[in-house]
Amino acid sequence: MTKGKSGSSGSGNSRSAITGRYVKPSTAARHPNTTVTEKRGKK
Repeated sequence: MTKGKSGSSGSGNSRSAITGRYVKPSTAARHPNTTVTEKRGKK
């Protein structure tokens, strides 16, 4: 799993690295250092 900026919104679930809760893509974009985006794989 990689940490960093997500170029597009809706590419996966974003979680706060501090609380572990899911956050909105807009929140993840504002706080790239404290959020982790889980990328969805194709089935």
